Amino acid sequence: MRRDQASSRRRKTRMHQSPIIISARWIVPVEPPGVALEDHALVVQDGLIREILPRATALRDYPAADRIDRPGHVLIPGLVNAHTHAAMTLFRGLADDLPLETWLNGHIWPAESRWVTPDFVRDGAELALLEMLLGGTTTCGDMYFFPDIMARAVADSGIRSVIGMIVLEFPTVWARSADEYLSKGLEVRDQFKGHPRVSTMFAPHAPYTVADRTFEQIRVLADELDTPIQMHVLETATESPASVEKYQRRPLQRLDALGIVTPLLAAVHMTQAETDDIELLAGRGAHVVHCPESNLKLASGLCPVARLVAAGVNVAIGTDGAASNNDLDMFGEMRTAGLLGKGVAGRADVLPAWAILQMATLNGARALGLGDRVGSLVPGKEADLVCIDLARPATQPVHCPISQLVYAASRDQVTDVWVAGQHLLREGRALLADGDAILGRAAAWGTKLRHRSG
Repeated sequence: MRRDQASSRRRKTRMHQSPIIISARWIVPVEPPGVALEDHALVVQDGLIREILPRATALRDYPAADRIDRPGHVLIPGLVNAHTHAAMTLFRGLADDLPLETWLNGHIWPAESRWVTPDFVRDGAELALLEMLLGGTTTCGDMYFFPDIMARAVADSGIRSVIGMIVLEFPTVWARSADEYLSKGLEVRDQFKGHPRVSTMFAPHAPYTVADRTFEQIRVLADELDTPIQMHVLETATESPASVEKYQRRPLQRLDALGIVTPLLAAVHMTQAETDDIELLAGRGAHVVHCPESNLKLASGLCPVARLVAAGVNVAIGTDGAASNNDLDMFGEMRTAGLLGKGVAGRADVLPAWAILQMATLNGARALGLGDRVGSLVPGKEADLVCIDLARPATQPVHCPISQLVYAASRDQVTDVWVAGQHLLREGRALLADGDAILGRAAAWGTKLRHRSG
């Protein structure tokens, strides 16, 4: 069953609920781009967006509806963090200020071998999901070990996620061979098939850690199951020369020859993209997930975002993991992406604020295969919503609410979050998560890791 068909079936089975009117000073629907509606209201019913209309009209047409008023606020689609390693939040600050290869080979992979267990993944995932919720993220694309544990944490959190079925050629705590990674990943897919907020994607780690035979298997499965593929591609300067030496092709050209570069592919990082890489992605309809702060911190390169967008490539935004970022803050990521994009292009008029907001919402949903369900405030889509208080000193006066969101607002200004119409954050208070318990477990892990040599 295709994703759009499955979505339709889920919507038909929803229980009928009374409408809710959410009104704000501004509503930014993302579709159409660059629009900010003043003194409007959004009507939610049965977890879906029913309509957007002037506030006075909404109050007249829905006299019995429950009302939520947020004056001085802006209502936007929930933010989509298109690439995370949620459990790695427990490694936040573990090995900072190191080159990528040293950071990865000398610190992160050894730490993973020693510490990553189902309990580690559960506690790290819960911490990450709480951080994302408080910062207005309603959907994340995650790639890590024990995806079954991450999926359960997501299901309990109320947040939405596309869970990566990680694939490598070498043994780890999750699996011993590529075949076992695929088998166990498909078991997770089957376990959560039909879940309203949890879906899956294939997540081969990178071209240099996955063999041709495995990619061919993934291609067949992805096509058969209509399932997205996400992987790290062209993250470092060494990848292309090494690929040419081993395969006589650069990484993206090798993936294309194997049938991987399709509209199902989201290539993460792409800091070393050349002109023919950009043309290939555009021609095949593939996506790019831009992780600006992680790339800057690891000095791995600068993604040519403006050139990708000009070529017609759908570019989303991700944080990467907190081990390399060091936060999961999509507001910070938007600001960095906007400023960095202008600096790399040498033009102040590229990547305007509305385009950056779209990258953090609708484009991310499209990259994860959810563009028909979330990412914009369109009647019929699921009510994944975020309210941000722009009446704070840092965002006054408001000449353009979209500009304030991208260049001035912080995640601390998020007051309310809904996912599928369920109120998960109300006036800054998480309604489902036990924050104290989550923070207590995170602190305990911090103590363990600090004494790792003992």
